[in-house]
Amino acid sequence: MKTIVEFDIIPIGVGVSLGKYIARCERILEESGLNYELHANGTNVEGEWEAVFGAIQRCHEVLHAEGVPRIFTTIHAGTRTDRAQSMKDKLTSVQAYMDGNPE
Repeated sequence: MKTIVEFDIIPIGVGVSLGKYIARCERILEESGLNYELHANGTNVEGEWEAVFGAIQRCHEVLHAEGVPRIFTTIHAGTRTDRAQSMKDKLTSVQAYMDGNPE
């Protein structure tokens, strides 16, 4: 089953600068081959359910192995059965409405 997920990982107990941990997770996503986009408050990723959640699990495993004692992750996941839809499709649809040309 395909999914589009937005998630943010918050390492706890490692200080206030989290960029190096987020970068580590972005590398994990890159290695996974999944389509993903980092944004200011999290990451969007799309793909098969098992692969997406496996990558998020891998982020937890790696960060814990690298010394992060606690991790809090928020996940928003969406699926559809009526048609295939990508992150790009969703953005294109909204832009069409903004341009006054809805589908």
